[in-house]
Amino acid sequence: MNYKTSGLRSLGWNPWARYFVIPGKMEQRYRWTWVEAEAEQTMAAWNGCAGRSLPAGPRYIRKEQRKREKAYDEALRAVEREARKAPRTPAERLLAQRRMVDVFPRFAAVALGLEAEAVQLLTGSFFPVATRLARWARSYDAALAMDDTIQACRNAWTACGLQALLGQPMELTPSILAYSLLYPYSDNCLDHPELSTSEKLLFSERFRQRLRGQRVSARNHREEAVWTMVHMIEEQYPRPRYPQVFDCLLAIHRAQEQSIAQLGDGGRFDLAALLRISCAKGGSSVLADACLAQPGLTAEESRFSFAWGALLQLGDDLQDVREDLRRGSATLFTRAAAEGSPLDSLVLQLLNFNGLVADRMDRLPNGTAALKDLLRMSWRSLIFMAVAGAQSFFSRAFLGGLEPYSPFRFDFLRARNEKLTGRQAIYAPLFDAFLEAGADDPNGPAFPAIPTVGPRPLQPERAAA
Repeated sequence: MNYKTSGLRSLGWNPWARYFVIPGKMEQRYRWTWVEAEAEQTMAAWNGCAGRSLPAGPRYIRKEQRKREKAYDEALRAVEREARKAPRTPAERLLAQRRMVDVFPRFAAVALGLEAEAVQLLTGSFFPVATRLARWARSYDAALAMDDTIQACRNAWTACGLQALLGQPMELTPSILAYSLLYPYSDNCLDHPELSTSEKLLFSERFRQRLRGQRVSARNHREEAVWTMVHMIEEQYPRPRYPQVFDCLLAIHRAQEQSIAQLGDGGRFDLAALLRISCAKGGSSVLADACLAQPGLTAEESRFSFAWGALLQLGDDLQDVREDLRRGSATLFTRAAAEGSPLDSLVLQLLNFNGLVADRMDRLPNGTAALKDLLRMSWRSLIFMAVAGAQSFFSRAFLGGLEPYSPFRFDFLRARNEKLTGRQAIYAPLFDAFLEAGADDPNGPAFPAIPTVGPRPLQPERAAA
């Protein structure tokens, strides 16, 4: 199979455009020593947010929250009506897609309080990126789960948001597509219950070798998929010209290996070590997004990207507190919860750290005010959603003081999240129909000419000799 530039052109992307990015901005390397140093600075910034009061933000009276909740439910009912219709023909699927897209502006304006420019960013930029990625993923691997595809879309949104913040056009490039799919595949390998620890360690070592540029033959279809994604990144960013891109990929791999040690730590790690792991893992992940968006980063852009990643990782740690406690995975939040301490002060610290990262974003010269406001809102929403889903870990007084800063009541957020989770089987056919609508359009997105991965289950394999 020929993986040369014809594959990139079929995605509608000029493979030569970024071979000449801003001379003089490519000296920065991101070896592990850089990651360690930046993690320490990020930890210092986080610690500086301790002991602060609730940061300023918009407040919502109960009547305003209920108005937004009504708009939310109206949009949800519209989606469920489409799901029950189960569109089958191409024309029906296209009409269903259009009806769902038409619902969004009112939902965004009323429920989310977004201005027209922000709605246009979502419908005209972020949503098409997600649709294009999901269609490509479906054409490549029909067995890829809906949750994995959505996970990949979330990463692509981060990378494309960074494109705009770094002065680049917002587009789904081959490297962003490949990086967004890389970790659903590798995580599935490392989390697979039927694989032994030795097999997972073997895969991790082979994955590291491939990220270093070694030509490692794939042992199974999962490795074939991971190797293919790495190759797509190599095509867009040749290693000799862009070593910093692969510094980032190796850094996140190392950080992920360290984070595995959080499972069943038995109290071995102190709070500083747990914070360091979260900062390194999250920071290096979004730093990789930034390098794929624009390899020639300034020091300010590098630091912002790393801090954004740390913020998202800490938000995920809060969101996963209940599941992490069950699995025995140690984070700042599970450690406090296991000791019986309310998470009030940690969330106050997280909200203030969120403001610090937003201030760094505002200092970047690129990116519209609408985009920055949208990102700022999404970060706060991540925290509010996490609090709503873990209310038993907070004091009543804290929840009562924080809830007026949320556009929705916490009980409403928790109930709707549980409803959505319980109805995934209903939404799955609609998800499929949405992707298939317009997929045969000759003016729609083309896909790189790469081999497909069949719907084969991952099976334990003996280590190669």
